[in-house]
Amino acid sequence: MAGADHGPNVPGERSFGWWDMFVHPEDDPRSDGGFVGERDTLVGYLRDQRLTLEMKCAGLDAEGMARRSVEPSNLSLLGLVRHLAGVEQKWFRRVMAGQDVPRHYSTDDDPGGDFDGAVPDPAVVAEAWETWRAEVAFAERFVAETPSLDITGTNGDESITLREVIVHMIEEYARHNGHADFLRERIDGRVGQ
Repeated sequence: MAGADHGPNVPGERSFGWWDMFVHPEDDPRSDGGFVGERDTLVGYLRDQRLTLEMKCAGLDAEGMARRSVEPSNLSLLGLVRHLAGVEQKWFRRVMAGQDVPRHYSTDDDPGGDFDGAVPDPAVVAEAWETWRAEVAFAERFVAETPSLDITGTNGDESITLREVIVHMIEEYARHNGHADFLRERIDGRVGQ
């Protein structure tokens, strides 16, 4: 039975257990719920999604980070880190804070630059993590210092509340963490969490 807690050597059966997972549940850095209030709940779930991305990439070298899924897709874990750095920047720095800063990886001439530029170079990987962490830190500060989730930013011609942005970011990470599950399993068989 798939998902059973059998040992790793059951013939003819792919089983999942703690040996396949990234960390033992007792060492998992993510919360186990228990949030109080709307802001705490939204921020907590977004934090957990961000931690999940980091866990899915943990321990990989540049080759593993840049490994593509299947043709014709250019999807990779490194591409996801670069993409999510750009998403963080767009919604928190550009839309909510109103900063007019150039996008990190995507341009009008190369809209897929976040994934196309995800090459197996340790410097590219290090820069992607540095950029992602800087954007996450900005977003966390921005949300913490904002008195209300009802403040609005402008996305094109439309207003959007900080509340909607945080919910959108949870959805964005959840979707891409699903991609990360399959990418990581393809790289080294790690699954779960």
